[in-house]
Amino acid sequence: MSQHRYKLVALAVLLLVCSAGLATAIPGERVLVVSDADTGEQLLAVSVEENTTVNLSYMHSVEKTPVYDIYEIHGERLDNTEMRFQSYGWGLPAREDVHAENGFFVFNPENRSYDELYVKPGRIASHRLTVGDQTYDLVSLSDAQSVSITVERRSVLSTALSLEP
Repeated sequence: MSQHRYKLVALAVLLLVCSAGLATAIPGERVLVVSDADTGEQLLAVSVEENTTVNLSYMHSVEKTPVYDIYEIHGERLDNTEMRFQSYGWGLPAREDVHAENGFFVFNPENRSYDELYVKPGRIASHRLTVGDQTYDLVSLSDAQSVSITVERRSVLSTALSLEP
């Protein structure tokens, strides 16, 4: 190989390595990630912005009434801003300041912010995750196995390679 051709190939390789390195170094978008809680396998990655609403909804297993846990994205945290439920039952806030609104009890928690949220989707409870205006069936997504939900900053390259429907 001629010295000129060798230099061109070396330059092309250097540019490729630098551009890949730059793509992983540049802060990309924020992504809500649902992963298998045991294996860490990524099941879903959805682009989100600051203040995006995330709603975890399910049917209370004993009361058979809907429950809505509402979060907002703040930085890389999930802030629990509201809980709506129609009847009191196990796991619902019985000793909190709750008010009635349109047939629901509404609880507005303070200082409930999570780096990671664990959920055990149930077939009877029919857990659903709504991110912005898109809803995902957590039971079928996870085969009713425990999941973790996090918010991550992803590089441009890793975002391009992520699982997003």
